[in-house]
Amino acid sequence: MQFLKKTFKGLFGNLGRSGSTRSMSAARRGSSTSTAWSLTCEQSIQVGTGHSTGIVRSHNEDALFVLTGNSFGDDPLDGFGLFLVADGMGGHRAGEVASAVSVRTVARRLTEDTIIDLLAQEPQNDADSIQDILRLALQDANQAVVNKVPGGGTTLTAALVLDGQVVIGHVGDSRAYVIENDSMKAITRDHSLVERLRELGQLTEEEAAVHPQRNVLYRAIGQGANLEIDTLTHPVPKGGYLLLCSDGLWGEVSEDVIHRIISGSNHPQEACEALVRAANAAGGPDNITAVLVQFPKG
Repeated sequence: MQFLKKTFKGLFGNLGRSGSTRSMSAARRGSSTSTAWSLTCEQSIQVGTGHSTGIVRSHNEDALFVLTGNSFGDDPLDGFGLFLVADGMGGHRAGEVASAVSVRTVARRLTEDTIIDLLAQEPQNDADSIQDILRLALQDANQAVVNKVPGGGTTLTAALVLDGQVVIGHVGDSRAYVIENDSMKAITRDHSLVERLRELGQLTEEEAAVHPQRNVLYRAIGQGANLEIDTLTHPVPKGGYLLLCSDGLWGEVSEDVIHRIISGSNHPQEACEALVRAANAAGGPDNITAVLVQFPKG
């Protein structure tokens, strides 16, 4: 099996603001961009983002996308949203283009096939079919990267929040975490060589954390045909959080510290900015991206 290795990171910003799109970028070392938006209604979700080049890299290959919505009135809808994090890889500009292409491809497909369907009087999709739609969307992204970015690749973690469920599509080693009831757990599995060796009992968790090949992936968007995609469904953590992030965060800041920062913050945006600062304080060897979603209690 061919292994893909992250090389250096490129320049891409984030997209999205409750139904609109907005791009931002961070080009100088250690710089970051972030945006917060929320509705005041009790049923709204709140979102924060953090996006930084880091200290060591000269450009940013991470990409993110956020789209949120609410509907109130005679036939209200629960807060819904689409959240994507991608971490590109490849020489020259291949990584930054690959992450951008994958994020836009998935966002377009899921908006057309799920969010527009949600607005119909009688939506057709259920949780199982949404998993299938997510899988097809990531397959589309894989083919788009193969066609448009030869030699490039990217991780991609997508979270679709609909009807009280979080539906995940995932390839690579960016992560999705759920934080609730004073606990934090990863709900995605890293598609890395080191994680596979750890699962087989050939490496301890401590050895895996410092292994020289910990950034080598055996599965990534753009690697070719027959890509296997993980999908799962998790209940919305009422009063809790969903965190999507690249390895520039979780690889440099421990889960205990991430959890403490989130729990001690007054707003998801405050938490994301603190998470970026923590990753940069740890040396910032990689690009850093975080999307934090806070859900209402009831």
